Amino acid sequence: MADTLKDRHFHFIAIGGVGMSAIAIYLAEKGIKVSGSDIQESKYTDKLKKLGVDVSVPHNKNLIKEGMTIVCSSAIHSDNVELKRAKELNLEILHRSDMLALIGNSFTDNNAKFFGFSGSHGKTTTSGLCSYVLEKGNLKPSFIVGGIINDLGYNAQYGSDDYFSAELDESDGTIIKYYPNIFVVNNLEEDHLDFYKNGLIDELKTFKQVIDNLKPGSKIIINNDSEGCRELMKYASKGNYITFGLNNADYTARNTELKENGISFDIEKDGKIIDTLELSIKGKHNVYNALSVYVALKEANTDVKPLLPHFKTFSGMGRRYQFVTEFNNIRIYDDYAHHPSEIKTTLESAKQSSKNRLVVIFQPHRYSRLKGLWNDFLTAFDSADELILTDVFSAGEEKIEGINSENLIKEMKRGVYFKGSLEEIAPKVLTQLKPNDIVITMGAGSITKLGALIEKESKIRV
Repeated sequence: MADTLKDRHFHFIAIGGVGMSAIAIYLAEKGIKVSGSDIQESKYTDKLKKLGVDVSVPHNKNLIKEGMTIVCSSAIHSDNVELKRAKELNLEILHRSDMLALIGNSFTDNNAKFFGFSGSHGKTTTSGLCSYVLEKGNLKPSFIVGGIINDLGYNAQYGSDDYFSAELDESDGTIIKYYPNIFVVNNLEEDHLDFYKNGLIDELKTFKQVIDNLKPGSKIIINNDSEGCRELMKYASKGNYITFGLNNADYTARNTELKENGISFDIEKDGKIIDTLELSIKGKHNVYNALSVYVALKEANTDVKPLLPHFKTFSGMGRRYQFVTEFNNIRIYDDYAHHPSEIKTTLESAKQSSKNRLVVIFQPHRYSRLKGLWNDFLTAFDSADELILTDVFSAGEEKIEGINSENLIKEMKRGVYFKGSLEEIAPKVLTQLKPNDIVITMGAGSITKLGALIEKESKIRV
């Protein structure tokens, strides 16, 4: 299988990122020759070195040799010394998405199972959960997902040529490169307005192109409760859709119980209860996540009965309401949520599971998202007892006049805005906290580092 990978040498520019390293890990475990470089070492480069991958720091044009295939992401600029050298040698240069497509589509081409998880929210959790239950069920899946699976400690592996699970990113339109035979659309909402200038209609056009490219017999597992998904089914009406949801769908969650230690629900098909799922992760959104994975496995003709217990032992993904630290009876969690509906859902779940004061520290991600979804952000934090906003994480975007955290706080008429670096605001945040607080740092940028900085500041003050 995947002869397109055999006997090739792939060199990754910026190999140490979570997405690039995942692909490199898969290739290395499959026995493909891999090398790479980055500006600094990381836990991902450490794992790659243990797999025998030659990782160099920093970038160096002399690393680029004749016969290599170069892999890079959109973060690599045209003036990068290695990329310039690769162009001088007229080497094949693949975008990260091209590489993932080369891997994933080979499973479809060989009549194996390629589970592609997409949608505005839940891609990382669903692709991780699918990979986890297959791995725990001894089915030896291959997978490349967008975060660390907590219970496994890694985000990628080459297991076998039978199952492949991957997170398919729609943010820049590269999702059209993939043709999974089990395509999961967990939800669709307006987002990534830097790319989708006309909002949801542009996203629907992109997803229709994906669906039109799917091979005959491919199945689309789609959330019937999502308005955007229902629009997609009308817009791309020729898809082979299998619906899931909490109301009227092919597979419906019934008798849902939100418990202190997780969730349980029955699964109904054709008017009959066919299975029951128990989860250790919380929140109504995880009913959808788990149900979509169950349906994907079921529709792939996988024997799900032996896999059911592993749904319960799944504890989630890195940066998804992930515990960071505890001090002075203050517990700090970190969450990747950066879209208003993600924020709202996560905070509602957190509030349901604890009666303690909920303090949210949010770092807006991208000026374009903050501008495009401004009104939605105004009500996204209603479940928070206290709200702190940091400066916007630009992700390389230029500032937009008037679109900033200070003005958002003013319009919400609640909360506080702290200006400056995370190191500068950590002591200010600490003064806002009280014993027994539940604190969540939220956002897709550097905010994940703040919890450790707050704890460090607390020790200085002792």
